[in-house]
Amino acid sequence: MDNLVEKKNVAVILARQGSKRIPKKNIVDFHNKPLIYWTIKAALEANLFNNIIVSTDSNEIREMSIKFGAEVPFLREKYCDDHASSSMATLQTLEQCKKELGFEFENVFQLMPNCPIRSSKEIVTAFDNFSKKNAVSQISCTNFGWLNPWWAIKLEKNGFGDPLFPKEFNERSQDQEKLYGISGAVWIAKSFVLEKYKTFYCPGHIFFPMSWHSAFDIDTQDDLEIAKSIFKKENQNAI
Repeated sequence: MDNLVEKKNVAVILARQGSKRIPKKNIVDFHNKPLIYWTIKAALEANLFNNIIVSTDSNEIREMSIKFGAEVPFLREKYCDDHASSSMATLQTLEQCKKELGFEFENVFQLMPNCPIRSSKEIVTAFDNFSKKNAVSQISCTNFGWLNPWWAIKLEKNGFGDPLFPKEFNERSQDQEKLYGISGAVWIAKSFVLEKYKTFYCPGHIFFPMSWHSAFDIDTQDDLEIAKSIFKKENQNAI
């Protein structure tokens, strides 16, 4: 396409309307603002992006997002159900940007609204690491901390349980190798790589460790209440 305008960075905020565990999760109240507000705010304050685009299938989310400073130039056409890949939803946004806006980008950032504690500073730090490592794709993660996977058991109905890692089960935590879990806080990829492999988990992808507070994902009502408490403690001046 000869009319494409090349830009460096785009932030794609995925916010479909469906959510079973927390109805309307992406716009549920979070310190007197819709949950998605805090991710849009962080993206704006990072000052890294040519465009901040919310990918949604909801007119309600679209109107809110535009009010908070994001762009919603089109509604998501597919990848809107519980089984949809986030990578494919982000890729579709890139494809729509090319087709409908004439934009293409060097780097795409995928930011999930259910990580409201992740700040603009952490987005910038993640991008600094991505650039320094000359990475093609980078996925945020965090140490499991006290909920130690090495001590995981498969629990039977009768109360008995078998350790999943028998050798490590009897080791002290300080002697065990650290394990990390994936967070949706900040994913970054070269756009051409995402287009080629259709996933952030492409050949050569790396991981970026974050604090568990910053990486905190909200999936359940309990998660929401925990996140509210953490956020209130760390952001007294923001609420």
